[in-house]
Amino acid sequence: MPDWEVVAASGPWLHRADGRRMLDGSSGLLCTNIGQNSPKVLARLQEQFTCYSFGGAAVVQPQTQMELMDRLCRAVGRPEDSVALTTSGTLGVEIAIGLARNIARVRGKCQDRADILTSTLSYHGNSALTLALAGNHARRPHPGDAVGFAPAFPAPYPPTHGDREHVCDAACALEVEWAIDKRGEENVAAVLIEPVNGTTGGAYVPPDGYLRRVSEICRERAVLIIHDEVLTGLWRTGTPLASDHWPGAEPDLCILSKGLGGGYTGVGAVLVSPVVAPLLQGQDADPLPAMGTMANHPLQAAACLGVLDELESLDLDVLAARGQQLKTSLEALAGLPPVRDVRGLGHLYGIEVEPGLLWPLLEETEKRGVFFYPFTGAGSPRSEGLVVAPPLTCSSNDIVYLTDVLTDSVSALS
Repeated sequence: MPDWEVVAASGPWLHRADGRRMLDGSSGLLCTNIGQNSPKVLARLQEQFTCYSFGGAAVVQPQTQMELMDRLCRAVGRPEDSVALTTSGTLGVEIAIGLARNIARVRGKCQDRADILTSTLSYHGNSALTLALAGNHARRPHPGDAVGFAPAFPAPYPPTHGDREHVCDAACALEVEWAIDKRGEENVAAVLIEPVNGTTGGAYVPPDGYLRRVSEICRERAVLIIHDEVLTGLWRTGTPLASDHWPGAEPDLCILSKGLGGGYTGVGAVLVSPVVAPLLQGQDADPLPAMGTMANHPLQAAACLGVLDELESLDLDVLAARGQQLKTSLEALAGLPPVRDVRGLGHLYGIEVEPGLLWPLLEETEKRGVFFYPFTGAGSPRSEGLVVAPPLTCSSNDIVYLTDVLTDSVSALS
């Protein structure tokens, strides 16, 4: 067995065959929000496993799945929403796109409403469609494979919008307005946006008022708003949804994934507001997108219920205090020479470093016992750094360990 093989795990810690342990400073791939080895998830899975592992809806009443849908909507403060479950965040985005196009065509009585507009600094999944739509420079498909799809407006963050000296504000939402008007509002179904940037740019936070103004612009033109909260949903940024930080920013459709599965199962969930969901059931609506054989899987739903059990048992005051502790410690790094910027919210931060120092910094942190996820984002030369996103269940001592290692590693490069 290789020395680096993981042989056990608990909470945010991975225990290796060589006797060392690693703190997971980025929640795996930003998904293990409740840490490893959850007793609540295990209990839910065992209960469902002894009942049945799979059953078609025509044979078995999907009670576990229905419980999940109800619990999820209540957990994120959207209790009247309709829900579509699927197997991943990428499929969740594709389902949301299909539903939005359907809604837009019925509501506008126009079959041409199909365009989905995205920003130049975004990531919305790993399918041919979502890669073509999004603005992740490292994963842009060959022009011939993008079939004409591309981002439509600049994200409200320098250097993707202006240069590093430029300060973005709510007025940057005018770029969305111009993009819709350029396409023609009669052709646009929805604007798809990350309310807080994820791993493409490294946890950029939009200017105050920006998301609200985007919502106003879209609703003035009967264009739907889809929020991709695959990474940010379920308290990652300190609130149930990242959009909760800004009044008036509520989307028509919201996509959840990573924090819902918690690393225990693949899952995607699309929440549709009660204002527009009834349009999917009318006689003018197209057939709904197929969810797939393994969507609505009872074991998947059971695992997600266990994740919600863990999340809802969190003391939110303690969670907020841990987020503030993380923020204060990370912001202290901003004065050290290799660090260009520190940004983020809650338990999601980006530490941008000088070009060429990302991989040396990762090597330093891993030598000291903490894993971080890298990002390479925007501008010229491309920005690069670490995504700091520990599990929400970390203790104060875990946060101290993480930030001390990061401080020592940055200092080693100074």
